[in-house]
Order: sequence, then structure tokens, then C-alpha cells
Amino acid sequence: MPIARRRAAAPSPVDRGPGAWFQTAMLRIACFLTLLFLATLYALRKGGGPERAMAVILIAMLAADQLLHLVVPVRFTALDAGHLAIDIAAAAATLVLALAAHRFWPLAAAALQMLPLLAHFSRAVDLSVHPIAYLSMQVFASWLLPPLLFLGTWRHSKRLQIYGSDPSWRGSWRPSSPSMPTR
Repeated sequence: MPIARRRAAAPSPVDRGPGAWFQTAMLRIACFLTLLFLATLYALRKGGGPERAMAVILIAMLAADQLLHLVVPVRFTALDAGHLAIDIAAAAATLVLALAAHRFWPLAAAALQMLPLLAHFSRAVDLSVHPIAYLSMQVFASWLLPPLLFLGTWRHSKRLQIYGSDPSWRGSWRPSSPSMPTR
């Protein structure tokens, strides 16, 4: 078949230029923010203490990230001290939540919050880490937190339906449902 008659393959995202990358990135951000909004809203409305606390942690992370980007431009070519500070605070808060909550899922959330710290450590040790790899290592775990929060909130509501109460904190056997009378 002559070269002129060959059908051109669809261009890859790299070949389409920065416009396509920007649109893809904005679509991913919109999807993540929608997922985060739905999970936190569900947790704040139907969750117990640990679910609400995690929703507040995630909202605080988002707010801190937005404030950071108002002041500091996004750069992944060096160690990102602003995101490191946000990630340390979020990991510490989630670890405290995991230790205090009478739930299993906060332990998984705490482990996921540690992964971005490993990304920062990797970047500090080896500055030759590609910026896209550094970005991916920072962001990947964030995508798993809203579904985990949603699942934890759903399990909490199921336990309330089945048992009538669901202790929120270790050492606490008081019902977490506000409609249940406490003594």
C-alpha cells in the first residue's frame, strides 16, 4: 500500500499538544472534586464521628491546597515544601483518627496518607525523579480516599440499621446516632 494511502493513526495525547493535556487534566480534577464532594457530603450527613472527622480532614486538605496555589505556583521539579506540609498535617490528623476511631477503615486511610510522604522523601533523596512521577506519587492515594470514606460511611449506616448503634470511638459504647437517647 502506498504511503499516501495509509490511514494515519490517531495522535497520542503527547502529540496533541498542551491544549489536550490541559483538558485532560481539568477533566480529571473535575472528576476528583465531584467524587470528593459526594463522599464528604454523604459522610457529613450520614456518618458517625470518625466519618465526619475524615470529611473535615479532606476538606481542610483541599482548602489548604487551594490557598497554597494562590501563593505558590505549581512546580514538581523540586521538593514541594507546601504540599509536604499539607501532607504531614493530613497524615498526622488521619493517624490520630485511626488510633481513636472504633473502625477499621481509618487505618487504611492513614496508610494511604503516608504514601505522599514517601513521594516527598523519594524526591528529597533523588532529585532526578521525573516531575510526572513525583506528581503521580503525590496524587494517586488521594483518589482512593473518597471511595474509602464513602464505603466507611455506608458500613456505619448499615451497622446502625442492624444493631441500632455503632460506637464511634475506642472505649466508647454510646450510640453514634443522634436520634438514639443517651443516658
